[in-house]
Amino acid sequence: MNPQESNNIKLEYKHFIINKNHPCVMANSVFTMDNYKLNIYDDINSEEIISAVLLNIENYLNNYDYESKEFQSLIICFKNNKFKTELEFENALWNFLQRLHNYDDAPWDESVSSDPNDPNFSFSIKNKAFYIIGMHPESSRLARKAPYCTIVFNLHYQFEKLREMGAYERVKKRIRSRDKELQGFINPVLADFGLDAETKQYSGRNVEKDWKCPFHNKK
Repeated sequence: MNPQESNNIKLEYKHFIINKNHPCVMANSVFTMDNYKLNIYDDINSEEIISAVLLNIENYLNNYDYESKEFQSLIICFKNNKFKTELEFENALWNFLQRLHNYDDAPWDESVSSDPNDPNFSFSIKNKAFYIIGMHPESSRLARKAPYCTIVFNLHYQFEKLREMGAYERVKKRIRSRDKELQGFINPVLADFGLDAETKQYSGRNVEKDWKCPFHNKK
């Protein structure tokens, strides 16, 4: 990919988050302060990208500033994928995460559950727990309607740090209030960590009450 195309994609994300007043105040902070790493690939379904994405995650973790109070995100963009339905995207998302897990040589982060239907689950890669945010142009949630098929990796540690700082509830209420203002109602699958399966939130689709996560832990 030439530098101009890469820069144009980066500008599209900035427009989506900052110019469109995205409800997530942390996302706005990340883009305003340039505290994110954006890696661009062609196809989420490609087997050939998995090793490269794992290396992206490893580099992100190696360079993460655990002393900082600022959020830092890893964003993986798949510029050529088009999905007609939310379910198509959801299936591609979980297939991608399953392949990452299958190739990952690190143990599961012991601070979270490895059972995807457990309320204390978070997705673990390279021995670190992540909260995954899936976004794509056909999402019914305006906050997830990114310009491209997108997977955002946010360290679970960041949310725990917010709790330690006493800021989690305030930030959560502000984000949900802004989301309601944007769409009229908050995402019905949202729930605090430990109250319901986090996996229901990853794709952005309003999943069925009896939905079960398709992810299988190889370990």
